Amino acid sequence: MQPSKPYESQGFRLLHDLFTQGKRIFNMNDIKEAARTQNIPPAQLGKILSNLAKRGRLLRLRRGLYVGLGLVADQANAHPFVISAYLIQPSAISHWSALQHHGLTEQVPQIITASTTTKVLTPSMREKQQQKSKVKHAWEVAGVRYEYINVQQKHFFGIEKIWLDEHFVVSITDKERTLLDVFIYPKMFGGIGEALGILENSLSTIDVQKLIGYVIQYDKKSVAKRLGWALEYFGVPAEQLEPLMNVPIHYFCRLDPSGPATGPCDKRWMIQNNLIKAESE
Repeated sequence: MQPSKPYESQGFRLLHDLFTQGKRIFNMNDIKEAARTQNIPPAQLGKILSNLAKRGRLLRLRRGLYVGLGLVADQANAHPFVISAYLIQPSAISHWSALQHHGLTEQVPQIITASTTTKVLTPSMREKQQQKSKVKHAWEVAGVRYEYINVQQKHFFGIEKIWLDEHFVVSITDKERTLLDVFIYPKMFGGIGEALGILENSLSTIDVQKLIGYVIQYDKKSVAKRLGWALEYFGVPAEQLEPLMNVPIHYFCRLDPSGPATGPCDKRWMIQNNLIKAESE
């Protein structure tokens, strides 16, 4: 018992020094600098870090990157958005997490979702027995799951910076880009019916012109027609929707991309409203 006490005391001082600097997430260079400030011998760092991890005060995110946990009441832990940003770079909070942050849904997501242009290799992917698992791979840190959606570089746009506190700023898709994602991946949000509800409730708080510009920039015909149809349905003037109306397409797109090819066809938008039959059944 007695030999462990110095390491516990040194570990507390080390984390307190890092937290005071606003560093909730830190690498070995940060740790070594804090150790020098606190006159902690470098040779003891290995035991100190191990002791902190055993006591639940420190968690290894990936090689050379750590997060401090539950130090003292007046020092907040790292916000999940910050952990997400540090785990994978470049990345931006998006999809469900962005939707909830912007107040576009009342649902509280159980995971942190982010977009990235880089290939993601989670710890579970390294485990052979998990390679063929149907469970979606994700990082898990202190009981929180982090999922990353891969996007092409040309689709990594519509991103803004937000301050979470006086120390941390993270990237997040803005309201309009987040709404666009709802129509790109409607199944992820519970289906096109949910997507339409989210759009209807959000119209008064978004820049419709910016959203239309994002749709054109994304450059996917079915998304342009689906979202254009929905915007007109909820009362956006036809003249404002001309850029989407003028997107050339030679086939009918199902309003619900995961539904059957049934229901009436709108030749103006080249949309087959397959929700009507589904709702009437």
